[in-house]
Amino acid sequence: MQNHIIVNEKNYYKRLDKFLRNNFDTLKLGFIYKLIRKGFVFVNGKRIKKQDFELNIGDNVEIKYNGPLDERKKEEKILPRPIDLEIIYEDEKILAINKPAGISVHPGRNVEKVTIIEGVLYYSKGEFEPHLVHRLDKHTSGVLVIAKTKQAARELTEIIQRRVITKKYQSLVLGKLSGENIKLESILEDKKAILYYDVLDNYNIKNIDLTLVDITLKTGRKHQIRKQFAEIGSPVAGDNKYGNFEINRELKKLIGLKRYFLHSYFLEFEYINKRYTLIANLTPDLKNIIDRLEV
Repeated sequence: MQNHIIVNEKNYYKRLDKFLRNNFDTLKLGFIYKLIRKGFVFVNGKRIKKQDFELNIGDNVEIKYNGPLDERKKEEKILPRPIDLEIIYEDEKILAINKPAGISVHPGRNVEKVTIIEGVLYYSKGEFEPHLVHRLDKHTSGVLVIAKTKQAARELTEIIQRRVITKKYQSLVLGKLSGENIKLESILEDKKAILYYDVLDNYNIKNIDLTLVDITLKTGRKHQIRKQFAEIGSPVAGDNKYGNFEINRELKKLIGLKRYFLHSYFLEFEYINKRYTLIANLTPDLKNIIDRLEV
């Protein structure tokens, strides 16, 4: 394996981890993080241990690791597998789908179900190579954008990282909230996390208060929405990791809520002098929850 690469316009990714992932593609992603964490990655001769270190054109990225590369990917290619996809937009650069809940975006350890990227590869029929530019958690539904070329993936990733993008979600949370343009700000992953929310409606079922909120996400931290609403005592309904297991169990019985209620319904950005406005309707399972609450 070539152990050093000069950053150029063709192979450029701003973040170190993304650069390594796309230019040392025989290595597992987890192994790449391990190499960074343990100090085996150097940029211009300097040891770098931050996975989000920002690269520049001309940088010399080197892996100084003499151990066995026994953590290589067992299979370098993702295999196309059929899956039903709800396409909400497509052109020569991007494909946007309404991702269903319960499906991972990418193959991983112990993932046996067909994943989104495998389904898109099948859909492409070899006409384009799909590249993920952002992610949604397995049980989150909504707008998911896939780039059709490496160049588009680099450019779209840059747009997302610069936060010149509007991301909106709908969520049902526990408790009775009120207000408009309410700001939540906290520290997650040692970084600032910010979102704003508007209350759309309030419900009460068997003395359980619920609030439907419209969320504008300003930063993109892991599980950010779920963590921040849990912090204010109004966790996302159905979220057993950060929420209330007992209430969630009751909601499953009362209204059939089988996963956490979180849906990415709106994504807007400008790319190559074109404004993309991508909208994904609530998935049938979540729409059914609202219908039952409004009876």
